[in-house]
Amino acid sequence: MQNKLGGYENDCSLIRLAENHYMMIAPTNQQTRCQSWIKRNLAADSTVSVTDVTSMYTAICLMGPSSRNLLTELTDSNLTPQEFPFFTHKQLNIGLASGIRVMNLTHTGELGYVLYIPNEYALHVYDRLIEAGEKYGIRHAGLYAMRTLRIEKFYAFWGQDLDTTTTPLECGRTFRVNFNKPNFIGKEALLRQKSEGIKRCYVQLVMEDHDPDYDLWPWGQEPIYLDDKCVGMTTTTGYGFTLGKQVCLGFVTKVNDEGVAETVTGDYVTKNTFEIDIAGTKYPATANVHSPKLTFIDYGDNAGYMATR
Repeated sequence: MQNKLGGYENDCSLIRLAENHYMMIAPTNQQTRCQSWIKRNLAADSTVSVTDVTSMYTAICLMGPSSRNLLTELTDSNLTPQEFPFFTHKQLNIGLASGIRVMNLTHTGELGYVLYIPNEYALHVYDRLIEAGEKYGIRHAGLYAMRTLRIEKFYAFWGQDLDTTTTPLECGRTFRVNFNKPNFIGKEALLRQKSEGIKRCYVQLVMEDHDPDYDLWPWGQEPIYLDDKCVGMTTTTGYGFTLGKQVCLGFVTKVNDEGVAETVTGDYVTKNTFEIDIAGTKYPATANVHSPKLTFIDYGDNAGYMATR
């Protein structure tokens, strides 16, 4: 959902329940703001109605390479990729609970599902997941675990990385914009930006020569430098346990000697070595416009992932 300047008003997911019936899932801190924005932008004679159903559902995220096998044990529905592709929705019965809205959607980069469970069934479904998941080594993971994984996987989050000034073109989400749609809020601004080129780019910065045991950690809003010139700021940061390095997300710009902003290209991002200033000390960082490729290496008990560019 964009504003007239093409910036993000909301980064949400939609479940299509029927031809004219949708369920919108937005960040928790967007609940009132999102509903208000939709109502303000409805035509006076619109037949659309908006209802906040947040209190009716409990959300549980089931993430990881064994999530499909585990969920398959608890439902009669077919969960194969052919029958339940990524970024789609199914209504499932799990255990003795019915009417559970399940999205094949991940916040971590792994296979995963988000379950929206009617509140009266929430404890039952949770108990069944924990019971059946014991043989898969199921574990509880909190917000910081999810945050670390999504930073490492280069997933943006509204309110921390994206805001009302960020456009889809600046953060690598042009493919989500249907420019063939006759009219939508922000289309004119996005078309103009597409024609002129972006002046800032959302990047992932993997820090080099940084010792997490002795050096200060980045916490967000650190200056990003190139050739002793400040070219941006970090947004969110975290230690990448798969990469084994500190990872920062943020935006970089390209400014010429006259101080005029120029178009930021992929080569500008990937062929330069940036520096991140943490409390006065600059650390080199490799910039990516896509998350590093993680190759699974099976070493038996020591199986793991190796990152390659």
